[in-house]
Parts: sequence; C-alpha cells; structure tokens
Amino acid sequence: MTESRGSESGGREFARVETALLEQLSNGTYHPGGLLRPQRELAAEFGVSRDTVQRVLRQLARQGWIEARQGSGSRVLKVPVGPSVEGRSTRPGRASLRPLIDAAFEQPTVSLDVFSLTSETFYSHLNVQIGRINEREIVPERLTVRLMLPSEDQTLAYPRAVAADDPRIWERWRDMARRHCNQSRALIGDLRAKGKVDAALTIRRVPLTPQFKLYVLNDTEMLHGPYEVIRRTIALEDDARTEIEALDVLGLGSPLSYHRREDEADSHDTTFFAGQQGWFESCWEELGVEEVGA
Repeated sequence: MTESRGSESGGREFARVETALLEQLSNGTYHPGGLLRPQRELAAEFGVSRDTVQRVLRQLARQGWIEARQGSGSRVLKVPVGPSVEGRSTRPGRASLRPLIDAAFEQPTVSLDVFSLTSETFYSHLNVQIGRINEREIVPERLTVRLMLPSEDQTLAYPRAVAADDPRIWERWRDMARRHCNQSRALIGDLRAKGKVDAALTIRRVPLTPQFKLYVLNDTEMLHGPYEVIRRTIALEDDARTEIEALDVLGLGSPLSYHRREDEADSHDTTFFAGQQGWFESCWEELGVEEVGA
C-alpha cells in the first residue's frame, strides 16, 4: 500500500478510509462486478468529507481495484487476496484480520474469541470463511466462537447522540448489533445443519462500552485495536434521512496490532497476550449474560 502515500494522499483520514475500503474488498463486503456504496453514504459511514472519499476512490482506481465512472458509481474490478501463512509476518506490529483468520480456519480445530461493539467486521469475515468451507477450499472439523458484546440494558458512552435525551443513535447501534448477531447465528446454524462442521456460537452481553476490539485466534494469535471516539453527524435510515450530532467511534479502518503467544513466557508479546486473554475470560465468566438466539 505504499502507493497510497503519493500526491493524492490526504494524511491520516485518507489512509484510514483507504485501509477500510481495502479491508471491505478483502472480507467479502464487496465482490468483483458489484458497486461500492454511493460517495455520500461512504462519507457518512467513515465520518469524513466527501472530498476525502473521492480522493480515496481515485487512488483505488489507479491501483486497479475499482473503476469509477461519472454518474455510474464505482464498480469493483478485483479484490485483494490475503497472503499465505508463510508470507505473512509473525512479528508484532500492525496487521490485517483477513490473512490471520484465513490461516486460523485452515486448522482442523478453530477457536475464535471476539470482543467488539457491533460484530460487523467479524460477521463479514465469518461469511467469507463459511463460503470457503462450502466450496471445500478448507475442511475444518470443529469451530467454536465466543462473541462478547455490550449489554442492551444500559446506555453506552458511545455511540450516542450528543443530546442526552435522544435515544435514536443508541437504538441504531442496538439494531445493527442485533442484525449482525442474527446473521452470524444463521451462518453457524446452516453450517451445523449441513453436517459439514461441528460448529458452535455463543454470544454473551457485558455491561461495558468497548474501548477496543479484540480477536483471539486458536489460542495463539491476537489482534487488538482501540476505538477512537469522534464527534460527527449521523444520518438515520428514515424517510427524511434525519441527521443527528453524535459521539461515534472509528471502527472500520482503525489500526489493529498483532500479538502472539511466544515460547518465552516473560516476553513482552506473551505478557500482553496473557493479560488480554485473562481479561476476556474474566469478563466472559463474571460479567457475561448469555444471549439466546432470536
């Protein structure tokens, strides 16, 4: 992605939106031949100006990922393919979820522990992996997923409307989280019903506003990324496209740091891994309330 730092680059927001769109191309949100969402909707989704979106789209077009035509939208030409297990770095640092989850699902036994705000990203990647299973590209024998999300019993610190008495942004988050949970349940249920994989998904709600997203893969690798709080205008999906000033977070495109359980018990990475995994276990066991499928 070094090309993106050329004259078209607009700094941090440009890089974040570019990373997010490439991630969506990679995780199956968009497919070759399909259209990206309209620029106005992308700007609202990422909390940036339409000018930033336009510059990112021009960059992606130059790189050959999309074709942008005036009045016809941006059509996907191809999607990134994650590097192989041998080709990806095993050193701590910034990382992408796709190649790691690809490798995790290539093992006979797959386990995923996930903590996030909505599980939107997780669902997108799960959908891709189950597609690989259905195509017999991979043949895991067992899949166990534990998904930990905020409780619906209390107001979150974010996302929420700036006006304290306006619940609509919280309701928007609630509906989004429910939708992705139900979609994930349907994927796992279908996989189990076909007898292809011994698959299980457990969802627990905790009385916390996530400050970070966490993915633990096969008890050996971890991705961790903070949620950055921003103030932006969110357009509701109603007939009037009502706009509300809100506190939201940067989720899609936010950096994820890579960590692994190393042989050295007192290494920095192993210590961080153990601490975050212990935190997840304690919240799961002591705070989590299991959610029954809708």
